[in-house]
Amino acid sequence: MIDARGRSCPEPVIMVKKALASKENEYTMLVDNPTSVENVTRFAEHNGYSVVSAAEGEDFKLTITKK
Repeated sequence: MIDARGRSCPEPVIMVKKALASKENEYTMLVDNPTSVENVTRFAEHNGYSVVSAAEGEDFKLTITKK
């Protein structure tokens, strides 16, 4: 679980970039703003992952899966 709540861009993107270096097939990430959802999704998709986002209260849960 990558918890990027309370962090502004580009920190969430940097956090997911470091996580993707481990080459796992799936990651879960929590962010607290729509801009982070967009930026993390764009970065992950550019690197061969698909992203499903879901609102969870005031936060967003991103499931990042290797294509």
